[in-house]
Amino acid sequence: MSEYEQSKDSQPIVEAPAAPLLEVQELKKYYSIDQGWFKKNLEVKAVDGISFSVYKGETFGLVGESGCGKSTAGRTILKLNDPTAGGILFEGEDISKLGYGDMRKLRRKLQMVFQDPYASLNPKKTIRQILTEPLRVHNLFTPKERIQKAIEILEIVGLSEYHLNRYPHEFSGGQRQRIGIARAVILQPELIIADEPVSALDVSIQSQVINLLLKLQKEFQLTYIFISHDLGVIEHITDRVAVMYLGKVVELATTEEIFSDPKHPYTKALLSSVPISHPDEQKERIILSGDVPSAVKPPQGCSFHPRCPDCMEICKTKEPVTVQLSPTQSVSCHLYPKE
Repeated sequence: MSEYEQSKDSQPIVEAPAAPLLEVQELKKYYSIDQGWFKKNLEVKAVDGISFSVYKGETFGLVGESGCGKSTAGRTILKLNDPTAGGILFEGEDISKLGYGDMRKLRRKLQMVFQDPYASLNPKKTIRQILTEPLRVHNLFTPKERIQKAIEILEIVGLSEYHLNRYPHEFSGGQRQRIGIARAVILQPELIIADEPVSALDVSIQSQVINLLLKLQKEFQLTYIFISHDLGVIEHITDRVAVMYLGKVVELATTEEIFSDPKHPYTKALLSSVPISHPDEQKERIILSGDVPSAVKPPQGCSFHPRCPDCMEICKTKEPVTVQLSPTQSVSCHLYPKE
């Protein structure tokens, strides 16, 4: 059995359940680029063979630069994008090959909170319709009970019955995100994937939404995959973190291990960019050279080697394998050869 740490609650390392709620196995999502009749089609390797497990009740973070594939990974796990290859095991069942009808039944257990709260809400529907529609689709409760459930969830997320008959454009960004969260939670799902849920909000509102997510997690025993490029948010809310670069997971560990003892050079560079809150504190700033390579034609060997300050000759020709450094920390880097 593996172990993970509930770092946000400052609890000691505890034993994880025997079986994960979600298991992602070598998941790939490629997009084809049509170049015309006489040219070979190219593939964008948005997600390129990632693997991790998520246990019931935890918050699992996906972090990395823009374009690393973390949002595509989240959408593919929920089958909003069809995977190119790999397995997605939810409660022991491989859902990667399920058709539309079977997935629709499963949607009650799998929900998503999107980055842009305005784009994710139908502008032609009232909040009453937006919140009761999931209950209607899954044939839950009577029409009167659905309205009561909508009122209850609105109050839980900090709004009220008064807002039921309003439209999305009548709300602020923070209020719209609360509505998006309410829509996801009203079905009481097993897993919620939150894709950059606070990046479009003012800093003063971000903390309110994060605290709301933590409150809902305790109240409804939710499990989160939290996708973000904001390391401050990741440190506050997550239990374990997978660091992605160019479609791959380069390091996976508990949040405490990632922030106190990172192993991969890319993880170290990311953490060095976090602003220091105390004026007397000092830390080494790692400046990466060059730009992120193209996902259409990633570099040979380690995809990070063109920007890596610790690059060796082997990095340029051979792709690193994942090495388990401890029960809770793994890394894909030639600095840690497999024994």
